[in-house]
Amino acid sequence: MNISTRHRRRVALALGAVCAAGLALTGCSGSGNDAGDSGTDQSTGANQGKKIHVTLITKDPNDPFWVAMMDGAKKEAAKQGAQITLASGKDQTDADGQIRAIEDAVTRGDDGIMIANNGPAVNEAIKKAQEAGLFVVAVDTPTTPTDLVSATFASDNRLAGEQIGKWAAGALAGKPAKIAALDLFADKVVSIDYERDQGFLAGMGIDVKDPNKIGDEPSTGKYSGGDYTVVCHEATDGAEDGGRTAMEKCLTLSSDINVVFTANEPSALGAVQALKAAGNTTALVVSINGSCDGIKALQDGVLGADAQQYPSKMGAMGVNAIIEHVKNGTTPTPDAGKDFTNTGITLVTDKAVAGLESIGAADGAKLCY
Repeated sequence: MNISTRHRRRVALALGAVCAAGLALTGCSGSGNDAGDSGTDQSTGANQGKKIHVTLITKDPNDPFWVAMMDGAKKEAAKQGAQITLASGKDQTDADGQIRAIEDAVTRGDDGIMIANNGPAVNEAIKKAQEAGLFVVAVDTPTTPTDLVSATFASDNRLAGEQIGKWAAGALAGKPAKIAALDLFADKVVSIDYERDQGFLAGMGIDVKDPNKIGDEPSTGKYSGGDYTVVCHEATDGAEDGGRTAMEKCLTLSSDINVVFTANEPSALGAVQALKAAGNTTALVVSINGSCDGIKALQDGVLGADAQQYPSKMGAMGVNAIIEHVKNGTTPTPDAGKDFTNTGITLVTDKAVAGLESIGAADGAKLCY
């Protein structure tokens, strides 16, 4: 499709999407929420006479992580005079909701999509959006394969896992480790899942065999400080109730678990509930996210360490990448040796381990979302 044909199609679609006479263009899709903006119209290339329009598709609409990403994206869009539509699945398992949001963005004639994808089931819809001329970038969750999209803005999830793994190993001070690994999914393979899990075990000094496969490490052996046993790998779907159920299952296998890896904070909070109900108050619980709720749990002693991410920055960088591509034809270059742009990870704990860089919970609270 040449530029002028694409422009005529977009203008026609935009006129058809006007929701009321005399109002500015808004997103009329049931799966999206148009945030509007107060900036001036862009007037370059295919976008002459209309604002650059970006859609951000997250995994669910309410989790603080995704809310922070949406806020960062909205602020960047307003700053640059672009228009943004917000959409999501209903939760981290909902691929169909994300597919509908992608189709809506194509129908509107949007310029680009940022997506935290809910797994490979979304891939075909992403391809169709690209064929329609939209510039697609991944945020937080790399696609499989990663080169399916034009750029990825994400935390280094393997590094996040390694940081909390090194902290757990140091905090144990040579004690035998009985480990419960509470992962994300049982029904699909997603890089964010195995990178966090395998990063954690590698951080503890455990031989993970295949670093892209969960659960193939020896169930017993040596970690960097002593003996270890991996009691369980259980999926949580990244949810609090999932974390509680998964932890209950692990405790039936061993009541004296003393290290709990959780792939995100909601599952961590559920795991803590199960541990308390079982009378286990000494297990080291570590997680990844760094939300204000998570940092508060750390301050209260519920979590031992948390790898903090910066979703607002992901949202802003994704919007900027789409705008720069539309205006100048540029595509972001990933970090050296990576297939994504790292948006930052910081270890937060009030029980620092020697030789491991970290910040305290008070500083983490200044950066949380």
